[in-house]
Amino acid sequence: MTDSPGSLFESLLRIVDRLRGPDGCPWDREQTPASLKSCVIEEAYEVVDAIESKITQAVCEELGDLLFQVAFQARLGAEADEFGMGDVLEHLIAKMVRRHPHVFGEASVRDARDALVQWERLKRTEAGAPGPPRSVLAGVPRSLPALMQAHRLQDKAGRVGFDWPNASSAWGKVREEIAETEAAMAAGDQKGLTEELGDLLFSLVNVARLSNIDAEDALRAASQKFCRRFARMETDLNARNQDPTSATTDELNRLWDATKSFDRREPEARS
Repeated sequence: MTDSPGSLFESLLRIVDRLRGPDGCPWDREQTPASLKSCVIEEAYEVVDAIESKITQAVCEELGDLLFQVAFQARLGAEADEFGMGDVLEHLIAKMVRRHPHVFGEASVRDARDALVQWERLKRTEAGAPGPPRSVLAGVPRSLPALMQAHRLQDKAGRVGFDWPNASSAWGKVREEIAETEAAMAAGDQKGLTEELGDLLFSLVNVARLSNIDAEDALRAASQKFCRRFARMETDLNARNQDPTSATTDELNRLWDATKSFDRREPEARS
């Protein structure tokens, strides 16, 4: 890289301006903040996928795509005379300095957890926010995947001391929720079953979090394992000139059990 990050960032902003200009791209000119919501989400997940792939070039490329979405949204904000990239950067820099007084000021913290507690305290006490004090749980997006949202909510509550002491204690709650789920199922109570299953999933996320396991990652890995094993089962069926629609349930179960012999050291994704 020969140019400085600053000059390259200015080039990016000029490209976005050109795309949105009178002679720019018809597709880009039609976009709005709302129309690009899915793009922001998709690019964020592609960054996650790239990080998990451990392919450096992929991480670099996907971070660039996500940065483009930030620049584009800032341009749309400027067009609406609401905010621009300068405002985005100014607010970000001020917030990072303000919420790290142990780095940029005279405060001190003992460890990473103490730094997180301080961060949450500063968020709730920052001046200029109208209305009642900011909730401890504020800032967790409603659009997050449910497992990730549950993890973030529990984590935020835990930072102020509202938490289970450890994963073993949280597992007791899982057992309680299993019993309540079974009772709702036996009663044929669909509404109750929906609620109890939600409580059960929420409790399982607590166990995962307190075990330093990301529930979203764990479920994604289980889903990927299921796909891998199912594909192997389909391959076996194809070798017999069959497909899943023509096989009996017993045949499918036998083939499924056979595929698991390739992954004996992994925890089961299917009971």
